[in-house]
Amino acid sequence: MALLFSYSKNLTNYYSIILLLIFTVGVWAGEAPAGNFYKEVDVTWGDGRGKIIENGNLITLSLDKASGSGFQSKKQYLHGRFDMKIKLVPGNSAGTVTAYYLRSEGSSWDEIDFEFLGNVSGQPYVVHTNIYVGGQGNREQQFYLWFDPTADFHTYSFLWNPARILFYVDGRPIREFKNMEANGAPYPKKQPMRLYASLWNGEDWATRGGLIKTDWTKAPFTASFRAYKPNGCVWTNAASWCCQNSAPWLSEALDSGNQKMLRWVQKNYMIYNYCTDEKRFPQGLPKECTVPTTKPN
Repeated sequence: MALLFSYSKNLTNYYSIILLLIFTVGVWAGEAPAGNFYKEVDVTWGDGRGKIIENGNLITLSLDKASGSGFQSKKQYLHGRFDMKIKLVPGNSAGTVTAYYLRSEGSSWDEIDFEFLGNVSGQPYVVHTNIYVGGQGNREQQFYLWFDPTADFHTYSFLWNPARILFYVDGRPIREFKNMEANGAPYPKKQPMRLYASLWNGEDWATRGGLIKTDWTKAPFTASFRAYKPNGCVWTNAASWCCQNSAPWLSEALDSGNQKMLRWVQKNYMIYNYCTDEKRFPQGLPKECTVPTTKPN
């Protein structure tokens, strides 16, 4: 799988700057309070490398040559909106993978992924997104970011409802995966998922396909998480509890402004799209890639 490696494009024109400012103001009005990590998650592995600190308001995950670390949500959800502020590993992060994802249990699992692939100092992170249905993935889209994700916290979000999956960065949509079951394309909608996050060694593939290895002299590597906001249908005793009136995300779709922002992000920052990789799928592209769509004016 070929990747294009170059510096992220700068915001170079007035239109882009104004669009970003307008969208940011609209998205962040009226935020709900974040959950406390002590109440919402369990640190599940890492032998002390994962730590809940600051009265439950911050989690740090660390990685050294012996082990990485990770945590998972206490609850399972069938659909929802999930927000997390993350500050990625700074400096030479080549070979490291910071993962933030939803996943069901079992051998035929569903999964919705953010993975942040580290790089050598001065080179951009790759935001790797993927969707699994029934244990089958291969639905990758990859992006660069328009900011330094190691300098401060930024918000990464999933919106998962029966009609679509949306990936957001700081409230800006970067990817939409629609339910196209009517056209024969699988879609994750029946299995409840838990939220997970981890920091682990992916040097065999993460940076330039594994050509650049982890520099363990820079360990331990650390990523930080805060402001976790789960807003979903909680799965309890094989049933999903959800108040329809308080869950607008169950029918949420992109309005015209968000659609414009999505196109802008994908035009300027997408570096890989499985739906255009015909060499990878010689027998034909996945069905969701071939369904005709009405292009906006």
